[in-house]
Amino acid sequence: MSALKAVQAVRSGRIDATRVRAVVRKEITDYRRNRFILGTMTVLPIVFLVNPIINIFAAPTSLTRSALDARVGSTMLFLLLVPVILPATISATSIVTEREQGTLEPVLTTPVRSEELLIGKALAALIPAAALAYAMLGVFLLAVKLFAHQQIADATLEGPRILAQVLFVPLLAGWAIWAGIAVSVRADDVRVAQQLGTLASLPPLAITALMAFNVITPTFRLAVLFAVGLLLLDAGAYRLIAPMFDRERLITARRSK
Repeated sequence: MSALKAVQAVRSGRIDATRVRAVVRKEITDYRRNRFILGTMTVLPIVFLVNPIINIFAAPTSLTRSALDARVGSTMLFLLLVPVILPATISATSIVTEREQGTLEPVLTTPVRSEELLIGKALAALIPAAALAYAMLGVFLLAVKLFAHQQIADATLEGPRILAQVLFVPLLAGWAIWAGIAVSVRADDVRVAQQLGTLASLPPLAITALMAFNVITPTFRLAVLFAVGLLLLDAGAYRLIAPMFDRERLITARRSK
């Protein structure tokens, strides 16, 4: 099922929003019981926020414009690691953990459609990751505006940079989620799934790195074009991964192990 068909299914009523919300609530409840995921959600944002703040505030005012742009770019790129690593970690464990706990088959035998289950799991990974990433970005930009030297603040608070961050957060998280779910469907071990999911989520960062390190000068137009490219990448990933989430295939795979 393609991304377009998924949207059409929602509009036609084939996907029940109530059941999707139920899946999201179930997943978030499971996260609360998982110490590893809770620890990751708590520690990762702190670590990935402190480092950029230190990196920016430690920048000497004598830096040339190109050197300052490079430092700001690397800092902003660092902030984008959270919406990549966090949802990849969550989604990569979403299926394999249920297999290990023996709760996958009961879920698959409920009236919840495969599309609803897939969308629910994806949203449950996207919502906390995007919320944390935007909160981190807001705290970082506020700290820069209030306390950084004017030269550094001007370089950091450029419109195209901020627009790119805002647009890239959910799009990078979307790729990480689809990659993580694909790994989780095939994996037999939680730790292996986490490692492979994280590795599979990193390639799209290369696109944002071009702007972060000024290989391509960031502009509003480029930020939007790159965002469209990431959106198409996410749609393609969904189209490839959705057939893997067929409930009969998942149940058969579970029984064959």
